[in-house]
Amino acid sequence: MPDYVSEETVETVTGTVARAGGTRRHELRLPADAADDFPAGEVVRVVLDGDEYHAQLRRRDDGAPVIRGAYDTPSLARDPGSATNHLAAWLDDGPLEAGRSVHVDVVEPGFKYGVRVPGESATYAATEPPDSSLSAIAESLDE
Repeated sequence: MPDYVSEETVETVTGTVARAGGTRRHELRLPADAADDFPAGEVVRVVLDGDEYHAQLRRRDDGAPVIRGAYDTPSLARDPGSATNHLAAWLDDGPLEAGRSVHVDVVEPGFKYGVRVPGESATYAATEPPDSSLSAIAESLDE
């Protein structure tokens, strides 16, 4: 049985829900000083309302980290095409809109994050990242 952690025991970064460029798509913009906890290009786990998805961390032009989507598999996070973006659905169904703050809990830097509405509590399964050699094997199989 996995151990669990709450938002009270992990670092929380406050970001902003924003529109991606001139589009109607939303993204989560995080502060530039949090970049070390959000390594660009990495595919990570993202928890939304208790459901775990995968996202590829990106950088904005100013170097600040951004999360643009949450998908069912790591390969869909790398190349979403027409896959369901669960982050977009979560934002569309919830109380957050462009310009509002969002809390991103750093459960395991570079591996797992929880996204939640400010003021709400959350509990996450404490999973550890795989050994780097196992992760490389999994990535090669995923491709």
